[in-house]
Amino acid sequence: MLQQRLLRAPGSRAAACGSRAAAPRPFSPAAAPMRTVGSAPRRSVVAAADLDPDNASILVCGGGGVALHVTRKLKDMGSWVWMLQRKEDRRKDIEGMMAIVAKGDALNKEDVEKVFAGIEEVDAVVSTIGGSVADPNADSFGNINIIEAAAKKGVKKFILVTSIGCGSSKAAPGDKVYEVLKPVLLEKDKAEAALKAHADKMAYTIIRPGGLQTEAATGNGVLTADASVCGAITREDTAALVVKALFSSKTDNQVLSAVDKGKLSSQGAFEEFAL
Repeated sequence: MLQQRLLRAPGSRAAACGSRAAAPRPFSPAAAPMRTVGSAPRRSVVAAADLDPDNASILVCGGGGVALHVTRKLKDMGSWVWMLQRKEDRRKDIEGMMAIVAKGDALNKEDVEKVFAGIEEVDAVVSTIGGSVADPNADSFGNINIIEAAAKKGVKKFILVTSIGCGSSKAAPGDKVYEVLKPVLLEKDKAEAALKAHADKMAYTIIRPGGLQTEAATGNGVLTADASVCGAITREDTAALVVKALFSSKTDNQVLSAVDKGKLSSQGAFEEFAL
């Protein structure tokens, strides 16, 4: 078998404004040069501290919102970013950031495997993929397809964005809210468990944001290991925390909640997670 490769300029640096001297070529398996799979294998587990944001290859999986903010921030840091997209709706926005659209449906295992095969190296993955209360399959099966493909690829670190109310934080949002979101939260639980099961192959961080808001960032977003915390947080502030966590080895194999200090709904003091 042959593995497709998308060439990168080794050692290329980002300009001050976050753009590169030359735009990356669009994701195109047919146009990509080929190399054999018989090259030296990459290490399965590498500390996040070994990741250099400038020139790292990162796959961001998610339709919009937090995922788009993450992509923009990573591009500003000089990373090479692919975005897994099921539809064409956001292509203009994504390519306008000089990121690359990788077309595929997370619920289709073959699609996901083709996306990973079309990128020579994937240093890290960020997934914000989720469905709805009516159809939550993407929360579990979609994320699990990506997790399994990432583990096979030799990805160094995987960030999974789920929600407060998952796992140990089940009681945080309160019974009424939990019951409304239960179909989604139970599927997210499955994705979290699948990611933890691959801890021997790649470092991971699970980030559980509170209620997501579309307003402008406040800069008051924080992470905490306290599973009782609940509150709101903007999508942009969530993205900022995701990017910081990605490049901090302190978050390796951690499950953290994300909230805005000024938008708490829970009572009592809590300890912030220092990045």
